[in-house]
Order: sequence, then C-alpha cells, then structure tokens
Amino acid sequence: MQAITDSTDPIETSNRFTERLRTAQARPILTDGSMAGTLHAAGLTDSLTEHYNLTQPIAVEHAHRRFAEAGAELLMTNTEHANPLTLAKYLIAEKNFEINRKGVWLARAVANDFGALVAAAVGPIGKFLAPIGPLKHEDVRRAFREQILALADGGPDVIILKSFIDLTELEIAIEEAQSVAPNLPIIAQKTFPEDGALLATDFARNVAERLKSLGVTVIGSNGTVGPNRMLSIIQAFAVPGIPISAQPDIGIPTLIDGRAIYHATPEYLGLGAKHLVEAGVSIIGASGGALPEHIRAIRDAIADVPAGEIKFRKIGVKPDGQNGKPNEENFSQFKKHLGKKFLTTVELDVPRGLDMSSVLEGASYLAKAGLDAVNISDGARARLRMSSLTLGHIVQSKCGIEAITHLACRDRNMVGLQSELLGADALGVRNILCVTGDPAQIGDYPYATSVYDIDAIGLIRAVRSMNDGCDLMGNPISGGEIHCTHFLIACGCNPIADDMDREATRLEQKIKEGCEVIFTQPLFEMTALEKFLQIIKPFQGTARIMLGIMPLRSKRHAEFLHYEVPGMSIPNWIQERIAKRTTIEEQSTEGVAICVEFLKEAKSLVDGVYLMPPFKKYQMAVEILEKIG
Repeated sequence: MQAITDSTDPIETSNRFTERLRTAQARPILTDGSMAGTLHAAGLTDSLTEHYNLTQPIAVEHAHRRFAEAGAELLMTNTEHANPLTLAKYLIAEKNFEINRKGVWLARAVANDFGALVAAAVGPIGKFLAPIGPLKHEDVRRAFREQILALADGGPDVIILKSFIDLTELEIAIEEAQSVAPNLPIIAQKTFPEDGALLATDFARNVAERLKSLGVTVIGSNGTVGPNRMLSIIQAFAVPGIPISAQPDIGIPTLIDGRAIYHATPEYLGLGAKHLVEAGVSIIGASGGALPEHIRAIRDAIADVPAGEIKFRKIGVKPDGQNGKPNEENFSQFKKHLGKKFLTTVELDVPRGLDMSSVLEGASYLAKAGLDAVNISDGARARLRMSSLTLGHIVQSKCGIEAITHLACRDRNMVGLQSELLGADALGVRNILCVTGDPAQIGDYPYATSVYDIDAIGLIRAVRSMNDGCDLMGNPISGGEIHCTHFLIACGCNPIADDMDREATRLEQKIKEGCEVIFTQPLFEMTALEKFLQIIKPFQGTARIMLGIMPLRSKRHAEFLHYEVPGMSIPNWIQERIAKRTTIEEQSTEGVAICVEFLKEAKSLVDGVYLMPPFKKYQMAVEILEKIG
C-alpha cells in the first residue's frame, strides 16, 4: 500500500481533477453511489461502515471496483463519518488517522486501474453546534482539521464535503480544508430539505452565492431528496460561473426496523440524472440507496449528453429587506410597554386535567386589578399539565390579559419546538419565556425521555431566528405573505444560584442570543439584588429585569422553600422575623409586609415585578402592588 501513496503526490493529483473539470461541461463527471448501501447489500451491516476500512478492507475495495466497473469516474472514499468526534462514539477516536488514510488508499488502488479520480469524503459531525446544540465551534474545527490532515496524507485528487445541513458547519469544514490542504480543490455540497415553499424563496441561491464566495472549486447538493426534487433544488441553487454537482438519493425510502428501503428503479434514477445534467450539472451521481446498478443506469442515460447552460430562475420573492421584517403592530402589549412603564405579572397555578376554571377565574381577577400579564409554566417539575401555549391562548381569548408562556426544551425535539412556536404566533401567543425544563426523571413519569435537543440558550436563538424570518438552520420560515414571528423573548435566571459563575455565563449567552427580558427566581432582600445587578452590569445591555417576588405565607412555608426547593434561599433574618408571629394569619401578613418593603426599595432598579403568590392566593399579589403604589 505504501507504493500507492508514494506515487500520488497531492499537488499533482489535484491538477488531474481540475484538468478533467475543464471538460466536464461537454462530458459530465460521474461519481459513485452509496458505499454504506453497497456494503449492507453484501451483508456488512455495522452502522459505522468507515470502520470496515480496517476490518474488511477487501470488501471496501471490492465495492469501489464495482462502482468503477459501472462507469464511476470519481470514487468517494469510505470516510464520510470518520471524524474524531464521531469515531469517539464508537470508542475508536484514536483510529482517525488510520481509517482516513486507509480510506484514500483503498479508493486509489481501484482508481489507478480505471484511470479514475479519488474524492476524499468529509461529512458533518452529526450534532448541532452551540448554541443550538452541544458542539463547540473549536472542537468541530479541530475534528475536521485532524480528519482532513489524514485524508490529505493519503493523496486524494479532490476533497468532497457532503451531506452538510448546517451552513456554518460547512463553512468551518471549507476553512479547515483550505488551511490544511491548500492545493486540493474542494467540492462543497449543501443538503436541502424537501420543501417546495423554501425553494420559492431566494434562500438556496443565497447559499450558492455564499459558497461560491468562499473560493471552493465546485458547489452542489446531495442526499435527502430523490432526483425529481433535486432538480427543483438545483434550479433554485445553481449560479453561473462555477461548476455544479448533484447526488440525489435514489428516492424517498421506507424505514423498516431502522433500515432504509428504496423502491426507485435504476431506469427512473437514470432519467432523473439526465434531467439534472440538462439543467447544468457537470458532476452527477447518486447518494442514499445507490448501488452499482444505479450508477450504471446513470452512465447510460447521460452518454453523449452535455451539461446544459445554467440560468437564473426567476423567483417570486419580495426585495431584500422585506422578508423577515417585523410589523410592530403585531408585538404584544407587554413588549410594547417593556422599558416604558413598570410592568406587573403574576404566576398562575395550573391544575391537573382539563378543568381550567380556576385559572380563568384567577386571570380574570388579575386583569380587572390592572396587571399587565400572567405567567403560565410549562409542566414545571416535570408534572403533567395542559400545554402552556394552549392555555395561554385560552387565557388571552377569555380573560382580557396577556400571557407570558413558558416553553420547555424537555418534552419536544427541535422540530416540535419550532412547530409550537409557529402555532403560538398564529394564535397571538407572543410572549415566550424560554426554559430548559426540569428532567422528566423527577416528575410524574420518571421513565419518560427528556429530549433536550437544545437548551434554553438554543431555544432563545430559535425564537430570535423566527423573529428574523428563519428557522434554526437559516431556512426561511415562509414563502408567503407572513415572513416572520413577533415574539417577546424572555428567559429565567437565579440570582442566588449555587454556581453563580455558571449562571452568569449562561445569562450572558442568553442575552447575546436575543433575550429581551429576564425573569428572576424569587429574591427577598436588597443585598442579593444589588449583588446580582452588579454581576450582570458588564453584559446586560438593553435586557430588562422582571424581579421575582414570592410572599411567604408561614414559618413552615419559608422552611420548606429554604430546605427542600432547589435554587431557593430564604435569609435567616426573614425566617426569624416571620417565626416571631404566632398565628398563620399573622405570619402571612408579615410575609406580605416583607415583600412590600423590599419591592419599594427595589422598584427603581428593575423594570417590573414577577409575583409568585401561594396557591391561588392572587389577592396577596394585588395587595402588594396596591401598597407599593
């Protein structure tokens, strides 16, 4: 094998690809198909097929040979998922260099026999980048650097970046490829969803222009969709002045026991590939489900078919600056008044089941008392309760008061959270307090799954993105007349957290991602508030503060909160002051007095108060507000 790498200098072989690319318009370059599908068809069904470079190298080389015999001129290495972060999940991160370099060698061994070219395949990490997901940008950058170093050492002709959903991640991969292997050309492919509404916007074209500006050699798309939908993508994506590649899946699969079953025939794929070439694609192939017989069908279908001329397709979207521009008339009253008056909100107690009469009575009482909003939690402590967004809509519709609806990341994946947000905006529920949510294990269903695709920071980014007219992946949320959501973005914070450094760091991230107002956990004294305000002063910016206030109803209530509720701390002097009162009524009166004294002193330092009275005792909240004037 060493002789192979010695005879394939990267600079020399990169020239082979660029020379062939000059003739690709007249005679398109045909890639291979799915290595995973071909190996699975041969009985090798491990989920990480890249490991077969070491454990079953003959089988991998045989798969390459079958594709070359079918007519493939550009063989992609069996390395798409062989980055150190993905390999670490399989406990073989230390095999990164060996797997990648061997992947190039195995493809080269076949390419040399057929006069073919080798594309070093790099795919996404498989998790979302911060702040949406757990991956730090520097870790992703390091993983791509290590993988591409190993691939370049093997001597490929070109690097192909494929299956990237996140444009930011693709840009990082491009930067690392250009840094590590500046002499190797790059094929950069962005994967798009099967969404006709999205293709009616200029999003795909903007992505293409962005990739072109980064100095890659070829841009294109692969996977996710079949040849018919890929044609629509390419028509929306292709821009003049740079070669275009396309590798659709052979169709939309049926999933059976986790396996993708495809039903498209080779002839259907071949005809679809011909249409893609006629639309301007000069590097054509197939992805998911594509076996050697599918590549052979493409070869036959595109024989003597030159790539068509790329033309701008007219897209019926409004001029730049109108998509995603909010209409302030659609803002909530709470958002309009934020920073302009002292706002008041009270947390409602949400009962089990369907009967929400107590909630509606409480909300109506508070509306008549002149409060600005009510807070509705989202399954606090992982207890089964009615959807906060649904209940928020009911309250707003029937009680004449706005809702601050909490939305937790625990129960919904990334798709579900964004779907809920679209629905909330359509219903006029536009004050969203983003929370990570208590884990399911502490609630009614301890064996339920806690999703946590994203946390509160990622959810804030999602809400802000929708206010800007896009989803989390940067896709436009509408191709119609309504271009963006109109949410007030709120978050929670504990000013007396055990790990205040972590709490402050996360709050800073929340503000950077777009949080407009901070609802604090309950505080009881000026010392804690002043210390908190001093901590956040360097990064608070324009974010407003809603001060959490909880009137204590008894000595026992204070002790319970202090000793049994995480994140709560009742100062000793307050516990002692309440304990001096003999009856429950007197202790409750003292609790209200403490809140009034504190809020009078704190009012000038904050933008509003978030009252959390004892169970259904909403009159205590009104009493406090009346006494502070």
